[in-house]
Amino acid sequence: MRFRFENNVLDGDLRELTCGGTAVPLQPQVFDLLLYLVAQRARVVSKDDLISQIWSDRIISDSALNSRINAARKAISDDGATQRLIKTIPRKGFRFVGEVREDLAASIVPAEARPAPSRVGDRPAIAVLAFENMSGDPAQDYFGDGISEDILTALSKQRWFMVIARNSSFTYKGRAVHLRQIAEELSVRYVVEGSVRKAGNRLRITAQLNDATSGSHLWAERYDRELVDVFAVQDEITNAIAAAIEPQIHAAESFRAHRKGPASLDAWDFLMRALSHYWRVTRRDHETARALLERAIGIDPNYGQALSVLAANYMLGVHLGWAELATVAPVAEAAALAAVRCDHEDAWAHVALGSVCFSTRRLADALSEFEQALALNPNFSLAQGYYALALSYAGRPKDSFEAAQRAIRLSPRDPSLAIYHGIAGYARFTEHRYDEAIALAREAIRHRGDLTGAYRVLAVSAGMTGDGTLAETALGELRRTQPDISLHWIATQLPWANDGDREHYLEGFRRAGLR
Repeated sequence: MRFRFENNVLDGDLRELTCGGTAVPLQPQVFDLLLYLVAQRARVVSKDDLISQIWSDRIISDSALNSRINAARKAISDDGATQRLIKTIPRKGFRFVGEVREDLAASIVPAEARPAPSRVGDRPAIAVLAFENMSGDPAQDYFGDGISEDILTALSKQRWFMVIARNSSFTYKGRAVHLRQIAEELSVRYVVEGSVRKAGNRLRITAQLNDATSGSHLWAERYDRELVDVFAVQDEITNAIAAAIEPQIHAAESFRAHRKGPASLDAWDFLMRALSHYWRVTRRDHETARALLERAIGIDPNYGQALSVLAANYMLGVHLGWAELATVAPVAEAAALAAVRCDHEDAWAHVALGSVCFSTRRLADALSEFEQALALNPNFSLAQGYYALALSYAGRPKDSFEAAQRAIRLSPRDPSLAIYHGIAGYARFTEHRYDEAIALAREAIRHRGDLTGAYRVLAVSAGMTGDGTLAETALGELRRTQPDISLHWIATQLPWANDGDREHYLEGFRRAGLR
């Protein structure tokens, strides 16, 4: 529905307020409040109504509510003195009293011509505060500010959540403000804060990610470095922090989604639930993730991030032998292309399309898509891991191993860490470095005991070294995770560029005892 009043247009589908055709910037919470008041203009809306609808029954202060009302008034050229459009009804609540005309957005613009709805209202928001200078020297403020700004920029490339601009988050610099107040004032769920201490040539940086609504710490890390090249150190720590934060937010959002009742789940909640299953990399979780993603897309067919994960999930199933390539590839490719159309700057969309190209033997296209994903978000460890896998099958094991190591360094607590170790192991197997391959496969299995790819690497490497006992054990575990594994499946389903690499892999399996 689109609402018109005075010179304003409030579009609920596009989540946009315009005045005289010019977009008016609004924080998501203020937009939701204004939309609710306009939609409910036939009655007085109580404070309890607003807290229930806008704040999901969280306790908020009167000042926080009044600040949002004042922001809504300011956006539509109203104010608390005249109350021309939003009227305060003493001891009762608020009512939108302006004259409103309604029309359906679809009747004005053909559906195929309209852009996909913004997901800003569903995505969590995050604020990066200026890192505190603990050195006692105000001249050192620049370094903490630089770290904070670089983290903010890096997180902005991860388009799954909204990052509050520097001009807003840095207003708290030097002030003792409770996280919950920051959450209310900036409409954020997560806050990154930290400190910098410099002593001589040594530098210590601490960083932590907080759930500002509950006050709990989700992640914290300390970095000690020699300050030889200030910019190199700044880049290294920024990349490490940015890469670590994304999976922590996904985990926290998944936990929130699982605590919600089925009737209150929205598309974002289904996506977060699906991701928690996607990361587990088991056949059962693969199917559960698919079902949840389909429910998210059922709510919003243009949900690019859900489309991306659906395509990647399908292709992961193909690579691990849980799905038939011919059956799922067309569906996966359609989903990945739709995701790229929704947001061509989302690295996840390019990873999804790259994974389709990989499984359908278009390795050059796959590498190109993964490289595009990394250009958009250099700190995206999953893109590094998938890139490493494609490099191995393209006959570039040295490059593959280095890419897998970058993925491991980027996100040492990543839920896909076992996969990266397995990929590095396969790269070493391809180079005939079997002992290293076995060590890496065992490390992958230590992180996750049911990882199909790791047991494949362990089986073929043991086969090539002549360790019959290890080969038999690995093959038994592989059959548990992929019961229909066979030489024929390997020869026909995995996308090698070089026949020699395929034959090498098959020979390892033959020596391990696979028929």
